[in-house]
Amino acid sequence: MQTLSISDLHILLVEPSDTQAKIIKSLLNKEDVNGVDIVKNVAQAKHEIQKHNVDVVVSAMYLADGSGLDILQHLKAENATSNIPFMLVSSESSLKKLENFKQSGVAAILPKPFEPIHLQRGLNASLQLLNTEELDLSLFDIRDVRVLLVDDSRLARNHIRRVLENMGIEAITEAENGAHALTFLKDQAFDLVVTDYNMPEMDGRELSEFIRFNPETTHIPIIMVTSESTNSTHMTNIQQTGVNALCDKPFESDEVRNILARLLDHAD
Repeated sequence: MQTLSISDLHILLVEPSDTQAKIIKSLLNKEDVNGVDIVKNVAQAKHEIQKHNVDVVVSAMYLADGSGLDILQHLKAENATSNIPFMLVSSESSLKKLENFKQSGVAAILPKPFEPIHLQRGLNASLQLLNTEELDLSLFDIRDVRVLLVDDSRLARNHIRRVLENMGIEAITEAENGAHALTFLKDQAFDLVVTDYNMPEMDGRELSEFIRFNPETTHIPIIMVTSESTNSTHMTNIQQTGVNALCDKPFESDEVRNILARLLDHAD
């Protein structure tokens, strides 16, 4: 089993500003990260990534020859690099622009400027993606848990699947939207449904309502994953439809681990 610590990490920092790069590198050093390489643009980042000596990529959003999203999508497009965690550092406040990163499987989004606690959380989230730690349940084996994963973004499904697999979950069935999920629910038994909220044809709310009002599926716990604020009144109303837990995107291991333990490790 792979077990990396923060001091083991080799980080590629993509930052066009020399001043910002020095500040971020100094903050990384204070967190005991000493392996930090700095590049300024997308082309240089891709070149370094191809050397296969990068554990985590930390990037600004706007670069001279593209954006951090170009780097993230480059990582996810190649099997050899798809598991490398990506952390965005940006002062961007546009939810639409940040949505692209969330849907593509970013490990963490850090504001600019960020506090040490933001960096610590991002590094911890990245470590959890790199390491595997099986979730220990007292009632049954985590490897027997049957999960239906529903999201219209392939990259988002890949990210969520990786988080779940790192906890020991092996039986994962994927669906592209709520309507597709129904075809599986009619023929297979599941112990957990993890669903996105915004999807075409049938969204997460409609899927959750079907599960709750169908006698054969009403017992299945539902985790809804959304890039919308889980503290909003709108999402609170969604939870009242029968969703057991709401998770923000990025889908973080610590939060998910606690939710799974609460939902799965209890007697009926």
